[in-house]
Amino acid sequence: MSELHSTGGYEHVTIVEPGRLAFLAGQCPVDADENVVGVGDLDRQIEQVAANCLAALAAAGAKPEDVVRSVVYVVSAESEAVGRAWHRLADHPDLAPAFKAASTVLGVTALGYPDQQIEVDLTARLPE
Repeated sequence: MSELHSTGGYEHVTIVEPGRLAFLAGQCPVDADENVVGVGDLDRQIEQVAANCLAALAAAGAKPEDVVRSVVYVVSAESEAVGRAWHRLADHPDLAPAFKAASTVLGVTALGYPDQQIEVDLTARLPE
């Protein structure tokens, strides 16, 4: 794909063989009581989102290495802040492999919970 720009570690295209897929709902920085964690602290919210992603993947019988697509939403109009959030996830000690496949990151004006700064949407190929 020499016509496409180089990436920060993700793939432009992920091809999935026939099989089952798990589509995770957007994972938010909320705890088990549905309280937003880390109000005003994007790094803390990223850690909570990562923990929630890992739990949801495990519930589906998948691992971060099984992710075939990720979408990251960050409340910010500044591309540097949006990119920094994606890189924090892509460098996460446990979740990083999920961001090696096709990936999109977006700056948005708001998300579903008050004080929520980030949300991650994952699609994973389930092991056979």
